[in-house]
This record gives sequence, C-alpha cells and structure tokens, in this order.
Amino acid sequence: MRFRETRDTAPPQIDLIPMLTVMMGVLAFFVVVTLTLGSEEAIDMQLPAAQPEESPPTPSTTNPFIVEMQADGGFTVNTNPIDKETLKVEMEAYLAENADHVVYLLPARDLPYEQVIQFLGEMRAIGGDRVSLAIEE
Repeated sequence: MRFRETRDTAPPQIDLIPMLTVMMGVLAFFVVVTLTLGSEEAIDMQLPAAQPEESPPTPSTTNPFIVEMQADGGFTVNTNPIDKETLKVEMEAYLAENADHVVYLLPARDLPYEQVIQFLGEMRAIGGDRVSLAIEE
C-alpha cells in the first residue's frame, strides 16, 4: 500500500468577520423587537397637590356597620346573622341615615379572593366609596 506524501499545509483559519456580521444582525433584531413589544402607554393622571399634614377627619365609630363574610357563604352584621338581600336593604338605610360613616367588609381568611372582590363590588354598587375592605391582624 502506498500512502500519499503529506505536505505541510497551514491549519484552517476561522474568518471572524462574517460571524460578527451575523451576530450584530441578530442583536439589532432583538433590540428592535424589544423596543416595539415593550412600549407602554402613559396614563394621564392628575395627582393631588401637596397639603400640610393634618389629621384627616375620622368618622365617629360609635355605631360601626361591619359586615362579616363567613366561609360557608353566610353573612353577619355586627355579629347578627343576616341574609344577603336584607343586608343590602339595611346597608342602604344605614348609609342614608349616617352620612359620614363607612361600611366595612370583613371576610373570612379562607374565602377565595375572587368571591370577596365580587361581593365587595356588589357592596360598592350600593355604597360607592363609603365601603371599605377590613382586615384583622
């Protein structure tokens, strides 16, 4: 068997210019895509002006209206059991009689968040901004 004579040839070289061109193209692509997908819309919001620190007027809490939402789906008002329709009627009457009072919703800890927020929305439909979500420490 006869082998060909091997000649001393230079090892192959890697040409970096085409590879850098491709990498810069890919980088430019990702920059453009990131800028177009990450655009956020600004919300025009009027912030309140700074006011000197004063204690906000607190409504009298001599007769609070606290609605407790039970885990079993029941409701109590100031520890008295009540059904949902009667609760709405009493809440309307309470808010009409006491203009500076707030109604508090105190849900049970194991209730699903979605259920609490839905009922809070129903209460806000009646009382507006005079309905507040309460928590216990």
